Amino acid sequence: MPEAQRDDTQDWLLPAAARPVTMLELEQRVDVALAIAKSAEATAVEIGAAAFDAADQARRAAEVAERAVGLNPSAPAPAPNGDDVEAGLEAEAETEGDDGAADEWLRQFSARADRVMVRLRALEPAP
Repeated sequence: MPEAQRDDTQDWLLPAAARPVTMLELEQRVDVALAIAKSAEATAVEIGAAAFDAADQARRAAEVAERAVGLNPSAPAPAPNGDDVEAGLEAEAETEGDDGAADEWLRQFSARADRVMVRLRALEPAP
């Protein structure tokens, strides 16, 4: 066969857009997908652990609150009394006009909150 009629190698090359993916490119894509999957799995495990921790903390807080007020776990929580809300609003309105009274009210509130916190900590089970 004469040299002019033979196919040239360039005739058989595909354009870049039509070329199939090489094994190296496939391996790189698999490596990227594997890294993303491992990262997603680690994140899911962290979220699950945080959810279990939050649920455990909520359960302990509920137990402490039940013991603090002496409620039966199956009994519904008492509804707030409308008189209590009105009394709190009246006390707040009275303290707005007098800075000394507001400071005293805030000091008493802080002291009362500190006493409640000490009682709650005493009721909390040791870890």
